[in-house]
Amino acid sequence: MGPTQAVSSVFSKFATFSGRARRSEYWWFVAFSIVVLAIALVIDNVAGLKLEGQQIGWVYTAVALLLVIPSIAVTVRRLHDTGRSGWWWFLSLVCGIGAIILFVFCLMEGTRGENEYGPDPKA
Repeated sequence: MGPTQAVSSVFSKFATFSGRARRSEYWWFVAFSIVVLAIALVIDNVAGLKLEGQQIGWVYTAVALLLVIPSIAVTVRRLHDTGRSGWWWFLSLVCGIGAIILFVFCLMEGTRGENEYGPDPKA
């Protein structure tokens, strides 16, 4: 799955928390999010739109809010691909160790064939 196809797939399933997501879909969306947020940060700094006493501004905040739901949804689908419940996403809210564990889960290869969350997205 290429970058354009992966990102458009995530946005087409904007708030879909069921099903499975391939590693490529997940990681291309992560890369896209990082680039878009970096551009938003530059725009805020160049245009002087920083929030009072913050390094971020209005554009960054708006973009981050727009990316929250699709980011959580694709992470839940990625967890489903590895055979885990989407509830594991809440582990990312537990200090740093939770985010590290979730990162490792998202790096793992998905289960081959159909699992309880749906058919193999590679098939």
